[in-house]
Amino acid sequence: MSGINAGSLFARLLEALHDSPLAQISGLAAWTSAWLALAALAFWYLVFRDHHTPVRYRIPSPKVPEKYQVLEQPAIKVSGSTAIQCYAPATGQFLCFVNPSTPDAIDRAIKQAQEAQVEWATTTFRQRRAVLRTMLQYVLDNQEEICRVACLDSGKTMVDAQLGEILVTVEKLKWTIDHGEKALRPSRRPTNLLMAYKRNTVRYEPLGVVAALVSWNYPFHNLIGPVISALFAGNGILVKVSEQTAWSSGYFASIARAALVAHGHSPALIQSVVCWPHTAGHITSHPSISHITFIGSRPVCHKVVASAAKALIPVVAELGGKDPSIVLDSVGKRDLKRVVETLLRGSFQAAGQNCIGIERIIAPPTTYEQLVSLLEPRVRALRLGPEGDIGALVSDNSFERLERLVDDAVRDGARLLVGGKRFAHPDYPRGHYFSPTLLVDVTPEMAIANEECFAPVMLLMRVDSDKVEDILKVANAPDFGLASSVYGSESDPRLEKIVRGLKAGMVNVNDFGATYAVQLPFGGVSGSGYGRFAGEEGLRGLCNVKSVCEDRFGWLGVRTAIPGAMQYPIGKQEKSWRFAKGVVEVGYGVSLGRKLNGLKEILKNS
Repeated sequence: MSGINAGSLFARLLEALHDSPLAQISGLAAWTSAWLALAALAFWYLVFRDHHTPVRYRIPSPKVPEKYQVLEQPAIKVSGSTAIQCYAPATGQFLCFVNPSTPDAIDRAIKQAQEAQVEWATTTFRQRRAVLRTMLQYVLDNQEEICRVACLDSGKTMVDAQLGEILVTVEKLKWTIDHGEKALRPSRRPTNLLMAYKRNTVRYEPLGVVAALVSWNYPFHNLIGPVISALFAGNGILVKVSEQTAWSSGYFASIARAALVAHGHSPALIQSVVCWPHTAGHITSHPSISHITFIGSRPVCHKVVASAAKALIPVVAELGGKDPSIVLDSVGKRDLKRVVETLLRGSFQAAGQNCIGIERIIAPPTTYEQLVSLLEPRVRALRLGPEGDIGALVSDNSFERLERLVDDAVRDGARLLVGGKRFAHPDYPRGHYFSPTLLVDVTPEMAIANEECFAPVMLLMRVDSDKVEDILKVANAPDFGLASSVYGSESDPRLEKIVRGLKAGMVNVNDFGATYAVQLPFGGVSGSGYGRFAGEEGLRGLCNVKSVCEDRFGWLGVRTAIPGAMQYPIGKQEKSWRFAKGVVEVGYGVSLGRKLNGLKEILKNS
């Protein structure tokens, strides 16, 4: 709303209040004053609130070949070519060839981002919010196309795309618009007795050009998420997208770049590249990259960190998990049905290709048997395909491993109730489908209980005790620690003990994935990585955290001066030491007597 409109509204409000019966009645002047104060507050809010009307813009949709062609053997690598072959995992439809970036191309991209970042670093939070607000408007206006593009490139269903691509992205945009400035505003820090004449501040300043190496499971959100944070922190960014989703990355990057252009800023601030793994090391050791966010597997992370160490680039690593979901026997029978729905969504969202997806369901005997009976028919009823409940996996590279893990578990005593094998879809024979799987009676020693499946595989583990320590022993067994969830009655004292005892970076109580839906810091411990993105911690992590200590009363000449007893060359060490000891006692003595003795030492040895 413009200032003129706000002023007009305020004038009408005042007029209405003045002429109202309330204002005419004797003795109610106080009420009228209160209403006037409220109107003034509304006027201030409307005029001075950060009102930036989003700029609407359009960008071309990604191209699909006019002729529909299904590949005989869908794969991103083609013999005799260095190009990346892009195709739809759900159908095997050919999409295009993408030429991978070379080291020289990466150098040019980083240089362009550097040049654009110099000016961008001088923008205000208000200007940055305007860009994000425009981007938010575009995402809201084009939800269907964004979902359709993400589904075609990753194999997920439209529902999964709406939840995993759109909802979390608009949440991140809205959170950053509403709360980002508070997180990055300079913060005052306390002083002490000796330094009472000082004013201490921590400032959060841009780093320069940061990089994000992101995974393929959420091609839109994983690209845009780091861009949102980098832009608001005043940085330029280079995003290295996965070869598996190279087709959609140009379109998704254009959404963010066009929002910059709409407000008169350089689109070069955002760079998107795709390259083969052997070239990625050029990014991770590049001296002009100030920070790296890596989302991927543990083996690849070892290479990324080793490469980044050459240039001493800090890395935030998110490496997936084997997330436990604990269902206590204090869950009521009525609430158990709700929990079952949550477990299904948490396990099969995006065909299980979800770093915070539920990988293990843990329950004591009574609840365990109820879960088995409730879940088996539901999993058996799940349909595969673009129009079904569960989409395709992004490739068939993990099928052999998954089948081996299931077979080994069955051999060691687990019961396979549903699925367990790759699925030949009758309508999409070249699609990468794995049958929705329910494996029960899994024990902590089995390999499948310790390796991330990243697939539509639901595991149930029984704990033959309702003691917290026994439940945690199973939940914390794998060398992971990303997300987790626990379900139980709020009056159950075990609930809080389990929350405290879980080895995880995130815990959801009676819910799944809620921590990310409210932009709490995202990340894990142990084999799940380190560092955090999202929330205040994520934004600040993309900044140079600069400590500034300055004189509070410098204008009065009150500044630090070196006392004579401490000046070089030191006359007598003993006398100088006693003077310094007196300073310490005055500043940090725990009693008034010690402080006075310290003052005596200062005076005596001055």
